Amino acid sequence: MKVGRTTCVTDKGRRRLRNEDAYVCSPPLFAVADGMGGAQAGELASRLAATSLEEFTQTHGELTAADLVQEANARIYRRSREDPAAAGMGSTITVALVDGTAGAVSLAHVGDSRAYLLRSGSLEQLTADHSLVAELVRSGRLTEEEAENHPQRSVITRVLGTDPDVDVDTLTVVAEPGDLFLLCSDGLTAMLRDEDILQVLEAADGDPDQAARALVDAANRAGGDDNITVVAFELVEGDPSSDGAGVDETAENVQAVRDDTAAVAPVAAEPVRRHGAGKGGRLVALAAVLLGLAAAIVLLWWGISG
Repeated sequence: MKVGRTTCVTDKGRRRLRNEDAYVCSPPLFAVADGMGGAQAGELASRLAATSLEEFTQTHGELTAADLVQEANARIYRRSREDPAAAGMGSTITVALVDGTAGAVSLAHVGDSRAYLLRSGSLEQLTADHSLVAELVRSGRLTEEEAENHPQRSVITRVLGTDPDVDVDTLTVVAEPGDLFLLCSDGLTAMLRDEDILQVLEAADGDPDQAARALVDAANRAGGDDNITVVAFELVEGDPSSDGAGVDETAENVQAVRDDTAAVAPVAAEPVRRHGAGKGGRLVALAAVLLGLAAAIVLLWWGISG
């Protein structure tokens, strides 16, 4: 089994000035991080989390999803201790690590970003929110309906970066061909109920890119109160050694942009990436070269004829 089509879409929403979400879309590794903190510290925290996952994966051998989350936590914690401007910053994280050989997806999770699985027309939330209202619902002290409008619904009970170590929730899902995994920040789930998400996914007819863009659009239409990030990937039959070979152009373009912005953290993330976003830049660059060459030829001809 291997990773098929993937996509990563992020948007600052309709009410936020900056985007404090970050993501990783690098098969077989996927993640969503939602930062928080004063000034631009939230952007810094989420990008530290995302870049640490990629760097740690490249420099170490066999790793678990929980290992990656602990490393992300350590990076944010160290930075917050060293930089007074970043003190108190933190980030949620939801990580998915695909093991095609074993036919499994390992999840590691801290905070209220979520992971979902769409299988055979049924949508299942795989992660449990680490938030005050979610814990009150689980304990029976709040109903789901009461939680939706609770004044403290945004209070997080577990986050990366506040302590040297963090308690990480983990889960391994035995995968099936055709599974669609969805990772998202709470800017999506605060605006859309699970049944709304399922309806959008069904309308996309299995296309991860179309589904992700439609979900972001729907969250914005519902109010767009927060940053919205959606990472989606499908699993298909095939050789796991070719993971990423079939990633569509949208995913490649978005990933390249996220890598560039992460290197200059903290910065505001870009809005929703549309299909073919990278082609225009390459065409503009080619046109500039051709114009320069034409100008040189004209000057040379003018000099000779003169």
